[in-house]
Amino acid sequence: MSNLSQGLVQIYTGNGKGKTTAAFGLALRAVGHGFRVFIIQFMKGNDGYGELDGIKRLSPECQLEHYGGAGWVHKGENLEENIVEAKKAFSRAQEIVFSGNWDIVILDEILNAIWFELIPESEVMELLTKKPSHVELILTGRNASEDMIEKADLVTEMVDKKHPYDKGIMSRQGIEF
Repeated sequence: MSNLSQGLVQIYTGNGKGKTTAAFGLALRAVGHGFRVFIIQFMKGNDGYGELDGIKRLSPECQLEHYGGAGWVHKGENLEENIVEAKKAFSRAQEIVFSGNWDIVILDEILNAIWFELIPESEVMELLTKKPSHVELILTGRNASEDMIEKADLVTEMVDKKHPYDKGIMSRQGIEF
């Protein structure tokens, strides 16, 4: 079913804005070329993200599911709800990657889920190793480890040079969320 003859592993990481935006831009481009894209968002349990409704306009070729507990996660203070949600998301990701139904799978914020110790990096590394050769796998989030960077075929680091937050401009609907 796949249109891809060779699927790679991409990582969008760093402290700068644009990791999810880059991955979603790729999804839009891919759907325009007839590819099927599945997006799983980790650590985004609260509603209000514009992409949740926007992706519906690309359905059925592009699907999105989001997982996460309420509120922010703090390192070392992982609420059981966040761990359970991250494990559900990762289990679903494995199912999607191996289903044979999707050309591109985007695991949005999975690198953060690893960093916050919600899911083990070793399990994600295993997924990267065992993924079908025709599936493009895209991981986003801050704090990509050196092992993850080494395993990926493409790594882009978003660097924060200047940001509106520095001037007190808060997140804007439709732009940052």
